[in-house]
Amino acid sequence: MPRVLEGKLVDKGGRYALVAARFNEFIVEKLVAGAVDTLLRHGAEDANIDIVRVPGAFELGVVCKRLADSGDYDAIIALGCVIRGGTAHFDYVAGEAAKGLAAAGMASGVPVIFGVLTTESIEQAIERAGTKMGNKGAEAALSAIEMVDLMRKLE
Repeated sequence: MPRVLEGKLVDKGGRYALVAARFNEFIVEKLVAGAVDTLLRHGAEDANIDIVRVPGAFELGVVCKRLADSGDYDAIIALGCVIRGGTAHFDYVAGEAAKGLAAAGMASGVPVIFGVLTTESIEQAIERAGTKMGNKGAEAALSAIEMVDLMRKLE
């Protein structure tokens, strides 16, 4: 039987940074609330959760990289919301946010969790921030907890 390594959904002293975009704040704040609630419900302590605000989704990557490099956090959760409009702006912001977050995680070795909504409409964003599609901030927090536990097992 092969050996299987996977993370569990119980926090054991993990340190988390939530990096939240202020743009589309009425959606992002629901993601933040869902993430914090999930972390606490799974055993994380308030003192081990920091919330860092950035202007928008585009700025998430550089701040996540700085936090990951600090050695102060076991996982970084990036939260934002990019809603498609009538211009190509959506494509640039959403794409660069994804690239920046992936690069931050790969370069630092610290899990950087992608909790950025990229939606076609405000209605879709609302659905993913705590209504009929669940709360994607809470889902990002679950991924962070699991990754912290897995990374510890891989040491």
